[in-house]
Amino acid sequence: MRWHAARLAAAGFHPELFDYASVTVDPERAIPRLLQALSRSPCHVVGHSLGGVLALSTLRRHPGLPVSRVVCLGSPLCGSAVARDAGGGPWRRMTVGRSAPVLQRGCPEMPEGIEVGMVAGDRPLGLGQLFGRVEGPHDGTVALAETRPPGLRDHVVVPASHSGLLFSVAAARQVLNFLQTGRFLHAA
Repeated sequence: MRWHAARLAAAGFHPELFDYASVTVDPERAIPRLLQALSRSPCHVVGHSLGGVLALSTLRRHPGLPVSRVVCLGSPLCGSAVARDAGGGPWRRMTVGRSAPVLQRGCPEMPEGIEVGMVAGDRPLGLGQLFGRVEGPHDGTVALAETRPPGLRDHVVVPASHSGLLFSVAAARQVLNFLQTGRFLHAA
């Protein structure tokens, strides 16, 4: 997310990076630190994959935080088939680890009072599909259908793979526009 943070800083935002050991540590352990970070001042959130799921789940469970907009990058908000298919063997430990339950359920209900946008990719490249079945159009790890829960403010698809969303100029433009206006740029 450093690349996105640098682009947001260049546009006048003051990004703070939040990291956690998503494979080896239960994501629930990151929530107290996330709550502390989100409580400091009015802010927006940008989260990639599990980061978006974790942020929205936290905001649903702790209403009233000063967050007005959240942009998810390829987050399986409707639950991840790859996380379900990875099972409990060595593939799960290497790919989704302790985050499997969170990824399997997603966060299909949006937190109230927060505008949520989704930037999804449609380039089917990546290791995710080696560990589980991805139905329909996808980014190599997350199906587009898994990124469309009810209640999203806006949804847009860019030409990027799941990991490619982290370095996509098109995704960065969409993130910036949503944070500024609450909508994505859609072709006319």
